[in-house]
Amino acid sequence: MVAVLALAGTLAAVMQTLVTPLLPKLPGLLDTTPGNATWAVTVTLLVSAVCVPVSGRLGDMLGKRRMLLACSVPLVAGSVVCALSSTIVPMIVGRGMQGMGMGMLPLGIALLRDVVPPQRLSSSIALVSASMGIGGALGLPLSAAVVQYANWRALFWGSAALTLVLALLIRATVPQVPATARGQRFDAPGALSLGTGLVLLLLAVSKGADWGWGSTTTLALFGSSALVLLLWGVWELRTRDPLVDLRATARPRVLLTNVASVFVSFSMYASMLVMPQLLQFPSATGYGLGQSILASGLWMAPGGLTMMLVSPLGGKLTDARGPRFTLVSGALVIAAGYAVSLALMGSAWGIMVSIMVINSGVGLAYGSVPALIMSSVPQSETAAANGFNTLMRSLGTSIGAAVMGTLLAQMTTTMGGHTLTSESGFQTGLVVGCAVAVVSAAVALVIPAARVRDSDSPDGAPAQEQADPRSPSALRA
Repeated sequence: MVAVLALAGTLAAVMQTLVTPLLPKLPGLLDTTPGNATWAVTVTLLVSAVCVPVSGRLGDMLGKRRMLLACSVPLVAGSVVCALSSTIVPMIVGRGMQGMGMGMLPLGIALLRDVVPPQRLSSSIALVSASMGIGGALGLPLSAAVVQYANWRALFWGSAALTLVLALLIRATVPQVPATARGQRFDAPGALSLGTGLVLLLLAVSKGADWGWGSTTTLALFGSSALVLLLWGVWELRTRDPLVDLRATARPRVLLTNVASVFVSFSMYASMLVMPQLLQFPSATGYGLGQSILASGLWMAPGGLTMMLVSPLGGKLTDARGPRFTLVSGALVIAAGYAVSLALMGSAWGIMVSIMVINSGVGLAYGSVPALIMSSVPQSETAAANGFNTLMRSLGTSIGAAVMGTLLAQMTTTMGGHTLTSESGFQTGLVVGCAVAVVSAAVALVIPAARVRDSDSPDGAPAQEQADPRSPSALRA
């Protein structure tokens, strides 16, 4: 069951990087402009931002297994629509439908709390949580290989088939457990306003570099998102059954964990943006390594495998020293990986070693975050809280993409009549990734210990400071 849930998270993450190797060819394949072609990536990000918190809340209300199966439906349908597309509009529609299935990851993590024995909970959470990074790391070389050696439509037919197999595995191995928030009302106004605010915000972040950060459109989107999200917050504090319990989210333990997640995701995505470009830049530049898209993906792939191997070890570390210690350790390992990359960026082997170190840290950090979240919220809000944390991770990657993209576009050099990112630009990007990882470690250091509330205690004991927040019972609380 744990393997199936990890596969679900991995497959959902693969969908985000599925079309990356295909982007340069999409304008010719679908008779569109390069600007329109980028919407095949942007729309998945926007739709998943809206649907992930909604899926989490519905999982608490209707049952997590049921929602896992429901998420597989748009993944299959969207893949089929993309496979049959001959113009950009159906491609965008299909990619948007794939974004609706991104809620699989928080649902899978939350389900573990209900069904996994306490002694295996930490390692299971670590593996399933890290699957988001694993899928992102492995998806690029797999899709690059398909694009290079097969028809591009095979990408989407293959993803449809894999999702169907996954749905059958979920049905066969994942038990149906009672909904933890059965009978509560779904907050439709909250879902609509949160979705609107997030779409406006992420649209500004993802497209700001193309439109200009100081343009009227970008500034209007930022301002509108701030207003809508403020109104959403007021509504959530006043409604009886909110989509996201902002009072729980504002608790220092949850709030600081979510902030640290944003920084960890930023630092992870910085490496995914810088390293492939270094590998693919022409060797004539003196710092590029002249690798093909497929070769660069294969050099990056061991990082995903390393994350898969390290994640269970992170669970053991959480049991031994606590999830906060694991999160701090993971962030520091990420920073160490960037330090290594500054020394070894001149060779493909050096970049491979660096990405393995960075992804080891990501595996530790991502695996510890759900334990911190779930030790601080009632069981009836587990999926919703994890969905909100997944949203924070996505926000971190979006901000990372915008910041690093702008940085690499500004620090350039001219060679042979072409403007290229300079060596100092790549070095600065690596330094920024290292600094952000250090910041995430600093934030994690001040996360307070867990408290056990009488509403969560099985015996109705009064609230008290938990003496050992690392114990399995504290994780289940």
